[in-house]
Amino acid sequence: MFLPLKDENRPGALVPVVTWSLIAANVFIFILQVQNPEITYKFSMVPHEIITGTDITQPVDLARLTPGFGPLGETQGIIIPHAPTPISVYITLFTSMFLHGSLLHLLGNMLFLWIFGDNLEDALGRIRYLIFYILSGLIADVAHILVSLEPPARYIPTLGASGAISGVLGGYIYLFPRSQVTGILFRILVTLPAAYALGIWFVFQLIMAIFDQGGGVAYMAHIGGFVGGLLLVILMGVRQDFMGTYSAFYGVTPGRRSWSGRLPGHFPNRYSRSGFGR
Repeated sequence: MFLPLKDENRPGALVPVVTWSLIAANVFIFILQVQNPEITYKFSMVPHEIITGTDITQPVDLARLTPGFGPLGETQGIIIPHAPTPISVYITLFTSMFLHGSLLHLLGNMLFLWIFGDNLEDALGRIRYLIFYILSGLIADVAHILVSLEPPARYIPTLGASGAISGVLGGYIYLFPRSQVTGILFRILVTLPAAYALGIWFVFQLIMAIFDQGGGVAYMAHIGGFVGGLLLVILMGVRQDFMGTYSAFYGVTPGRRSWSGRLPGHFPNRYSRSGFGR
C-alpha cells in the first residue's frame, strides 16, 4: 500500500478553498458523530434502503433475515445497528460521504484529499471541482450497491469520503501522471510519478476487492470512484486559464499529452518557488 506524504503544486495555483472546506466539513461532522453516535446510523447509506426505497428503522437481525446463511450459520447473533433516517433514504447517498467510522478512517481520507484535492481544484476551478467531487462520490455509491445486492452486505451501513476522494485520485492520475509524489511504500520513503504511485494504490484496491471479502472496506466503491473520476475529468475538462499557465510551466498540456513526458518545471518571472511542494 502506498501512503502519500506530499506532491507537487504549481506556482500561482488557486487557493484550494473548496478542498479546505470539504476537510473542515468532514472533521466537524465527525465531531458531531462522536457526540451523538446515532447520527452515523441515521445518515449512512444502506444498499437495501436505496434498492427498495424503504427506510430500515430497527436493528437488523441477520439470523432472522438470512436463515441458513453461511455453512456454519455465521449470522447467528449478529445484529446490525440502524436508526430511522429523518430524510429521504436517497439523500443518504450524499450525506454518507461526510461520515466516518473512526478517527483513523477520517485522518486517512483527509490526508489523501489534502494532498491531491488542491491540484484538481486548481485544474477544474472551484465550482466544477465541487460538482466533480459529489458526482464521484455518487458513482462510488452506485458501484458499491451493485456488488451488495445480497445479504448480509445489503444491510450494512456504508459511510466515508473515500469514494469521492478516489474520484479525485482518478482525475489526478489522468491530468498529472508525471507529477512527483513522495510517500511510504512498504515502509520505504520513495518519490514516484503519480502514474506509478496511484497506479499501485489502484491495483491494491483491485486485489483487495477480490480477496478481502467481508473485511469491512468498500473496495468496489474505491474502484468505482476512481474510474468514475478519471472519466469525469475527461468529460468536464479543465479551465482555460489553467491550461495556459500549466503548459507554460511544464511545457505540455495536462491530461493525455502529459503521459508521454513533460519538463521538470520552469519558473517564469511572475512565479516564485514558494508555491512548490508540500
